Amino acid sequence: MSTPVASTRRRRTRGGPGIGLRLLAAQAVVLAVGVVTTAVVAAVVGPPLFREHLHRAGVPMDSLEQVHAEEAYGYATMLSIGGALAVSALAALAVSFYVSRRLQRSITEVASAATDVAQGNYGIRVSPPHLGDDFDALSTAFNQMASRLQAVDSTRQRLFGDLAHEIRTPVAVLEAYIEALEDGVRTLTPQTAAMLRDQTRRLVRFSDDVAALAKAEESSVSMSYTIIDVDRLTRQCVAAVEERYVDKGVTLFVRIAAELPPLWADEQRMSQILGNLLDNALRHTPAGGSVELSCVRAGERLRIVVADTGEGISDEHLPRVFERFYRADTARDREHGGAGLGLAIAKALVEAHTGSISVVSAGSGAGAAFTVELPMAGVDDKVSSLRVAG
Repeated sequence: MSTPVASTRRRRTRGGPGIGLRLLAAQAVVLAVGVVTTAVVAAVVGPPLFREHLHRAGVPMDSLEQVHAEEAYGYATMLSIGGALAVSALAALAVSFYVSRRLQRSITEVASAATDVAQGNYGIRVSPPHLGDDFDALSTAFNQMASRLQAVDSTRQRLFGDLAHEIRTPVAVLEAYIEALEDGVRTLTPQTAAMLRDQTRRLVRFSDDVAALAKAEESSVSMSYTIIDVDRLTRQCVAAVEERYVDKGVTLFVRIAAELPPLWADEQRMSQILGNLLDNALRHTPAGGSVELSCVRAGERLRIVVADTGEGISDEHLPRVFERFYRADTARDREHGGAGLGLAIAKALVEAHTGSISVVSAGSGAGAAFTVELPMAGVDDKVSSLRVAG
């Protein structure tokens, strides 16, 4: 929960004057220079001009009238300019003091909040100083940074907890079986060996999923783009999962639009995306159900939809299905051996292709449809340029 920075927690640097005092000092220097300049100009330029106008008005040179007139002019000039400068100086210093105090308060608040963030308190927030768009943008950017860091820290803590939980179960099973074998409670029967092998495969599969997710999230800088035949790619992915669909008794339909243009993408990553979506649909579709994979062109984008007639997703789970380790039904997914990473990997790979992925479901028991959209703009030009180069 975010909390504003309290004034009692503001910390100042004791090594030198703050920005408020420096602004006041700078303003005072400007005012002093203005006073000196005004005085010099009034003393050097004013009397000769005044004297010349007296002579034009008929006042004799060096007469008593001229002396009194010049003295009166000097007193009037000194009083008027001095009074005006004094009032101006007080007004300028007052305004500068007010602005500098507000500026100092805002900078101190941001500095204090930054220190708190550096110490791990990501819930800190700063209030807008209302000193202009620049300072308001600074406070907004700081709050956004703190929010992102808070989200990252929360994800990191949850990630470590999920990692520990996922590893703990198979390790505990392995340890229990090994202790039973050592104590002679169990013998190494084919069933026991199969159980041990299943748990080790689960650990290997989990480590592979974590590695795949890490690669997927950095794949924006490690993509190997090539021109892909969408029809061929889709049918290869279907052939890879077809046997598992038959074994479970789930029907897989494929609908590919005619004359789809080539796709400029990473073929291995695209196979991984489709494979994860098809595996996810199979995992949540009971025997007798069906899954449909369709590929169509929607404007300048390729739209891939994997729709199933399976368990569906309730409204409270829809926004989180692409999160790491997230499961709508933890116990059921654990039985199937899923670590909750397949959809997170698919999302990272789709976004690395500058595409988007979404899911819709009418609710529990109503099935779900995952939609991937990828840009196809410029593919024709790439095909032509490669043909020319070849």
